[in-house]
Amino acid sequence: MSHANSHTLQPPLSNQEDQVYRKIGWRLVPLIMLCYVVAYLDRVNVGFAKLQMSVDLGFSETIFGLGSGIFFLGYFLFEVPSNLALNRFGAKLWIARIMITWGILSAGFAFVESAPAFYIMRFLLGAAEAGFYPGIILYLTYWYPSHRRAKVIALFMSAIPLSGIFGNPLSGWIMDSFAGHAGWAGWQWMFIIEAVPAVLMGLIVLRYLDDNVAKVGWLSDEEKQVVSQAIAAEEKQKDVGTSAFSAFADPRVWFMCLIYFCFVMGQYGLTFWMPTFIKSTGISGNLTIGLLSAIPFLVAIVAMNLFGRSADKHRERRWHLVMPASMGAIGFVIAASFPHNTPLSLLALSMAAAGVLTCAPLFWSLPTAFLSGTAAAAGIAIINSVGNLSGFVSPFLVGFLKDLTGSNAISMYVLASCLIIGALAVLRVSPKLVNR
Repeated sequence: MSHANSHTLQPPLSNQEDQVYRKIGWRLVPLIMLCYVVAYLDRVNVGFAKLQMSVDLGFSETIFGLGSGIFFLGYFLFEVPSNLALNRFGAKLWIARIMITWGILSAGFAFVESAPAFYIMRFLLGAAEAGFYPGIILYLTYWYPSHRRAKVIALFMSAIPLSGIFGNPLSGWIMDSFAGHAGWAGWQWMFIIEAVPAVLMGLIVLRYLDDNVAKVGWLSDEEKQVVSQAIAAEEKQKDVGTSAFSAFADPRVWFMCLIYFCFVMGQYGLTFWMPTFIKSTGISGNLTIGLLSAIPFLVAIVAMNLFGRSADKHRERRWHLVMPASMGAIGFVIAASFPHNTPLSLLALSMAAAGVLTCAPLFWSLPTAFLSGTAAAAGIAIINSVGNLSGFVSPFLVGFLKDLTGSNAISMYVLASCLIIGALAVLRVSPKLVNR
């Protein structure tokens, strides 16, 4: 009898949890997505500035690729300290600090006149932004249990293609429309105008973001308890110690670094060089390049969210990663094989974008399945900082190989190979560890 009663009680509890998480989703996700759209725009708009900046300042493909990549050295060095600071001081204060400082630095690119200045500013921008992305991933573990997390991280990371959809045409329009105003080049205006939202979003975060479930005023005590129980039930299943050292000492964390490095190679190879790839098919006009660049990102948004929902629904993580990684690799190979066919290149780049951009949100279901406490703050930051070193390697390698060979083909084959290595590594992860 009691068994039957407990059985009939389960659906209402589940429904109540769904309602609470719907409420949390509407409150948190739009805000953090908007922050990431602004963040990513300021990170990759340098790829658009390149169309004019390289000519004006006399930068070669290699100088430009190296400068793009140096961002990630600053990012790498300050990532773990920044995430530990977020864990200590709270998400609201730390994320606002990150956004305001990088907004100010991003505007400073308008005044760059030489390669050394370009390198220094990219390094400082990376140091300023360090901790934002892993900080948000960590922040989401305070609210969402693992079986709800892939869908939410996919939604949050839809900001990357969204920044491509709106950012690329916007950057192209600013560069074409403002060129020559007050004696400034179009790319200088672009850096100034696109830096303003970062500072504004930092101020909004200070006002609206809540550090954790206990501090919110918009959930009832009963609703807070639903969240606390969901998180507590998951924490019991985790087997890594909760200190920062235990994350450094866990070989699984370093294996996750390898997987993530391979996937992010593809992501940055694509997002930094998308305008250049499309221009090389014979398209001219910054706004046209920007509009065509938006197409692969639109396809990516659909793919990311379909895969994210499916992974949570089936509680399966590995094949949901292997499939998009393979898809991305195939897209790069096709794009490399038909460099002067614009429609086919766009189709292939859409396939590559859908694949590489789907890998990142789904990847985070793996390490967050076994990391908790301060170990999660350190572990997520370690994985993200090592993975993002590929953000240094990838743009530099693409630029170097293009200078060397005169074409984009070899670099695309390299990016495809990285995705395949990442997919094979995922298959070596135990399903029992991550399928929750």
